[in-house]
Amino acid sequence: MPVEALAARKEALYHEQLPQLKAIPCVLEHVFAQHGRIPLAVVSGSRRDSVIGSLTALGILDKFDTLVCAEDYVHGKPAPDCFLLAAERLGVEPATCLVFEDTALGIQAATAAGMPSVLVPTLVQDSDSLDPHS
Repeated sequence: MPVEALAARKEALYHEQLPQLKAIPCVLEHVFAQHGRIPLAVVSGSRRDSVIGSLTALGILDKFDTLVCAEDYVHGKPAPDCFLLAAERLGVEPATCLVFEDTALGIQAATAAGMPSVLVPTLVQDSDSLDPHS
């Protein structure tokens, strides 16, 4: 199967499942508590249309000052590029950011960007994948 066709099919399946999408409660609480008090960004390895679809399905798209998506940077996580771009767009120093991440690669990228981070594990991960040093 051609890569483009596979990617398009994957995106279509994801969009079909958006109505069942559930937020991570502790992250959602933080978003609502900090919205309007501090600048907020979403940094994702997903394409912009998927990120917008997810945030819209959760009813929180308007809570973020910027979205940094796969189209916005060349080097993905664990490179720090995506997080550094978010800080730049928000007009803040990287060291003043706090990153909530659900992958070890994301934690590595935040660390490389000089940003403190919090690992928010999801139910589908096994414990070995959570070790940011592996």
